Amino acid sequence: MVAHLVRLKLTLLRNGLRRSAWQIVGLVVAALYGLVVLVLGVAGLVTASATRPDLLPTITVLLGSALVLAWALVPLIAFGVDATVDPARFVLFPIPRRALVTGLAIGALVGVPGAVTAVVALAMGAVWWRDPLALVAGVVGSVVGVLTCIVASRTTTTLMSALLAKRRFREVLAALVVLPFILLGPLLSQAHRIDVGPGALDRAVLVLGWTPLGAAWAVPAAVTDGDPLGALARLAVALATVLVLAAVWDKALAHAAVNPPHEEASTRARGLGWFGRLPATPLGAVTARCLTYWVRDPRYAMSIVFIPVFPLILWVVAPDSQLLLFVGPITAFFLGWSISQDVSFDGTAFWTHVAAPLRGWTDRLGRVLAVSLLGLPAVLVFAVVPTVATGHGADLPTVLGLSLGAFLTSLGVASVASALVVMPVQKVGENPFGSRQGGSTAAMTSQLAGWGVTFGLTLPTIVLAVVAVRQGSALLGWLTVLVGLGLGATVLAQGLRIGGRALERNQTRLLSRLVSFP
Repeated sequence: MVAHLVRLKLTLLRNGLRRSAWQIVGLVVAALYGLVVLVLGVAGLVTASATRPDLLPTITVLLGSALVLAWALVPLIAFGVDATVDPARFVLFPIPRRALVTGLAIGALVGVPGAVTAVVALAMGAVWWRDPLALVAGVVGSVVGVLTCIVASRTTTTLMSALLAKRRFREVLAALVVLPFILLGPLLSQAHRIDVGPGALDRAVLVLGWTPLGAAWAVPAAVTDGDPLGALARLAVALATVLVLAAVWDKALAHAAVNPPHEEASTRARGLGWFGRLPATPLGAVTARCLTYWVRDPRYAMSIVFIPVFPLILWVVAPDSQLLLFVGPITAFFLGWSISQDVSFDGTAFWTHVAAPLRGWTDRLGRVLAVSLLGLPAVLVFAVVPTVATGHGADLPTVLGLSLGAFLTSLGVASVASALVVMPVQKVGENPFGSRQGGSTAAMTSQLAGWGVTFGLTLPTIVLAVVAVRQGSALLGWLTVLVGLGLGATVLAQGLRIGGRALERNQTRLLSRLVSFP
C-alpha cells in the first residue's frame, strides 16, 4: 500500500505535466531554482568542512533548524499548491492508517522541495568526514532531521485542516506567516548594526541543539567534542520529537477521516452592506460592488495588509535616508495600479457588467471611486508620517504633490489596461500567494507596459519633486503639487474616457477569455 501511494503521487505528477505545457515550464523553473539552492548550499558546506571545520556546528544546527521550521510553516501559507495526496481524498477508502501515514510521509519527498532537502541534509551529515564516528552520527542525524521535517509539515497541516477550510482564517494565517519571511532579508542586511555581545551566537546554537528544531543536527557536533552522552541525549530528543509528531499526526488524521473539513457558508444576515449606503444608480452599484471586494475578497485584502511592510523595510534599511520620502509615492502607485486586474478578479461574474445597460465610463469610474475611498487616506498617511517623522516637514508639499500625482496617474493608466487585457488570477478561496498557469505573454507585457507608461507620465512630477527636495525650494514644492494634481487629473480623465470606450468594444471578448480560463 505504501508503494502504491508513492506511485500514485508520481502518476499524478506525470499526468499533470502531460495536461499542460505550462506545468512543465513551472516544474523546470522550480527545478532550476532548487538546483541553484542545492549547489550553493552543498558548495558552502563543502567549503566550510575543508577550510573552517570549527564553524560546522554553528552552520549545521542553524541550517537544520531553519529547514525544520520552514517545513512546518510554509505548508500553512502554500495551501492548495500541492493537494495531489491530500488525506481528505482517502476518506472513503479502507486504507490502514499506518500505511496511509507512511505513504504520505514518503510521498512528501517526491518533488523539488523534498529532493533538495534530502540532498542538503545528507551533505550536512557528510561534512563530518574528518571523524568516522561523527560521520556516522551526522548521517543518522540527517535522516532523523529529514523525518522531522516531513512529519512536522504533515502534522501542522493536518492539525490545522479544519481551520484551513475556513477561507478567512487561511488568508489571515498566510499573511501572518509570510510577513516574517518578507522582513527577513532587510533584517539580515542590517545585522551588522546589532551588537549582541561575544558568544551570543554560540549560546543560541547550544540552545537550539537541545530543541526539536536542532537536536538531530547537533548530534555529530557532540561526538566531535568527545561527549557521547550528550550526543545520545540529543538523538533521543530528536527521535522523541519524530515519535510525538507522528503520534499527533496519526490522531489528527484519524479525526480528519471521520470529520472531513468543509467550507462553512455563513448564514448570518448582514444587510445590503455598501449597496445600502450608496445611491441606487449604475455608478453607485459598481462602486458598492468594488468596495465589497476590497473589504471581503482576500485577494484585495492582501494588498492592503502588505502596505505597511514597504515603509518598514525602507526604515530598517535606511532609517535616516531621504528614501523614506518615496514611501508615499510608491504606495500611491501600487494602490492605483491595483485596479489593473479588476476585470480579471471579477472572473465569470463580469457577465453582469456585460449584460447590464452599463456605460464603459461608469464601470471605470466606479472602480476608481472604490479604491480611492480606501486608498486615498492610506496615501496621505504614508506621505505625511514618514516625511514628518524623518524631520523633512518642509518637503511635505513636494511629497504630497508627487504622491497624489502618482495615485491619479496610475488610476488612469490602470483604467485603460484592465479594459484591454485579462489574465488568469487566483480564484476566491485559493492560495493568494500561488499563481495560475496559462497566462499569456500579452497579459504580462501589458503589466510591464502599464508600469512604463505610468512612470513616463509621472516623470515630469518626479523630476520637479527631486529638484525641489535637493534645493529645499518651497516654491518648487508647491509647484510640484500643482503639476502633480493637474497632470494626474488629466491622465485620470483621459483614462476613464479611453478605458470606457475600450471596455464597450472589448467586453464580450474579455468575457469569453475569462470563461476559457481553467
